[in-house]
Amino acid sequence: MRPDGDNPHPPTRWRGFSARQVAVRLFFTCWLVYGLHFATDIVREHYPAIALGDQLTFRLDEFGGLHPDLFEKEGYGWHIGNNPGVSMFAAIPYALARPVIDPIVSRVRERRQASGARPPEYDSPWPNERRFFREAWERGLDVKLGLAAAVTQFFFMAPLSALSVLLVFYVLRFMTGSDRRAFWISILYAFATPVFYRTAFLNHNLAMGIIAFAAFVAMWDPGGTGRFSPRTRFLLGGLAGGTAVLFDYSGVVLMGGLFLYGLARYWTASGWADRFRSGLWYGAGAVIPILLLLFYQWRSFGNPILPGQHWMPPVEWIELGYQGYGPPQLELLVALAFDHQFGVFAFSPFLLLALLIPWANRSAHRILPRREMWAMVLISVGMWVFFAGSNYTRLQFNTGLRYLSPIMPFLFLLAVPALVRIRALPVLLIGVLSVGWMWALAMYREVERPLGVLEPVLRTLIEGFDLPVLRTIERLGGAYGGLAASGTSPLPLFALTAALIAGIWLVRRRA
Repeated sequence: MRPDGDNPHPPTRWRGFSARQVAVRLFFTCWLVYGLHFATDIVREHYPAIALGDQLTFRLDEFGGLHPDLFEKEGYGWHIGNNPGVSMFAAIPYALARPVIDPIVSRVRERRQASGARPPEYDSPWPNERRFFREAWERGLDVKLGLAAAVTQFFFMAPLSALSVLLVFYVLRFMTGSDRRAFWISILYAFATPVFYRTAFLNHNLAMGIIAFAAFVAMWDPGGTGRFSPRTRFLLGGLAGGTAVLFDYSGVVLMGGLFLYGLARYWTASGWADRFRSGLWYGAGAVIPILLLLFYQWRSFGNPILPGQHWMPPVEWIELGYQGYGPPQLELLVALAFDHQFGVFAFSPFLLLALLIPWANRSAHRILPRREMWAMVLISVGMWVFFAGSNYTRLQFNTGLRYLSPIMPFLFLLAVPALVRIRALPVLLIGVLSVGWMWALAMYREVERPLGVLEPVLRTLIEGFDLPVLRTIERLGGAYGGLAASGTSPLPLFALTAALIAGIWLVRRRA
C-alpha cells in the first residue's frame, strides 16, 4: 500500500540523455574531481583501516605514539577512542590494493637501509606535521601511510560522496520535474557545499551522513516506484542507522531520526500490528552493526558497553560532563552555525537558503513534501543540538567544518525550494560564487589562521590555483626521487581531468 505525499510529476529528459545516462556521467565526473583534490592528511581512522587490511586486527601497536588520538590500554594494546565503522569500510580497498602497496613499501625500506639515508626536512609551517613526518619516516611508515591515504580516499571516500550526488540528483528529478534542473542543482550540492571539502580524505562524519541519507531516500521512495516493501525499507533504514552508530556515537541521532521518519511515512498505510512488525524489522537491521560495535569494544578494551572514549587519557575539555560531553551550550550552537573557522554557514553561505524553507516551501509552491521536509529539519536540528553538547566541538578550528558534515545532504535539499524560486541570473551568480568559494577551500585547506575560511579564498586570489597533494610534494623538496624538481603546477592535472570529463559527456552509446 502506498502512502500519500509522493511527487506525481515525472521529470523531463535533458539533451536526449536518459536519467540513468545522466546519473552515471554525473557519478564519474564527481569521482574524478573529488579524487583530484585528494589531501594527504593522515587521520586516526587510517590506522585501524591499515591494521585490519594487513593483519585483520584492531590493535594498532605498530603506530603507537604517531597520532595524539592513539592511546594504549594495558593488556589490550594501542587503539583509537573513536568508533571503527569507517575504518572497517576503508580497510576493504586498502586490502585489495596491498599487492601494489606492499612491494613499493618493501623496496623503499630496503633502499634506505642500504644507503643509510636520513629523514628529509618537511617544510611545513606546522610543527606537529614536521614531527609526524620525521617519526613516520624513521619507522618506515611514511610511504605506506601515504599510499593508504590515497587508496582509501580515491576508492572509498570519493565514490561514496559521488554516490550521494547521484542520490541528490535522483531526488531532485522528482522535486523539480526536470532532469536539466536536477543536474545543475546537483552540481551545487557536489561542489558548493562542504561535501567537496570533507571528501578529500577519510572522514567518518560525512560518510555516516551519506549512508543515512541513502536509507532516507530508500524509505521515502520519491519516484513512487514501490520497488521495495515497507518491511524492506525499514530493514534498510535500521541497517543504515546502526551503521551510523558504528561510525560514531552521534549516529544515534540519525538512527532515531530514520526510525521516526519511517513510522510517520507509513503510519496511515498500516495498522498497529504492521507498525510493530516494521519496528522489529528496523531493529533487526540496526542490531547487526551495533553488535559489531560491541564486539569491537570488547576485543579492544575488555568491555562491550563502555565506549572507546571512556578509556582514553585526559585531553583538553575532557573534565566537562562525561568525557567532554554534557548539555547543549548556546555558545556552541552559535559557533557550529557561524564560527569563521568551522561554522556550517561560514563554510557554505549558500546553505543559508535552507533557513527560508518555511517561506519557500509553502502549500502553493511546495516541491518538498511536508513530511519529508520536517524529517530533514528535525534530523539537521538534532545533530546540531547533539554537537552543541560536545566540548570537543571547540577543537574544530584546526580541521574546518567536521561535526555537522552528516547533515549536508539533508540541509542542501532544504535549501532547494528557495533556490528554485530565485530568477535565473541571480541563481547563476549564486552558483558561480558558491562553487568558487568551496573550490578555494578544497585547494587551500588551512582555516586555522585568524582569517578562518577567508584565508583559502584570499590565497586563491593572490597565489592562484593549487592542489593539496602538490603542496605536500613541494614541501618534501628533493625527497622521493625529486618529485618537485620540475615544479608543482596543477594546470596539467586540471587539463587532464577536464579532458576525461569531456570524454565522459561527449561519448554517447549507440542506440
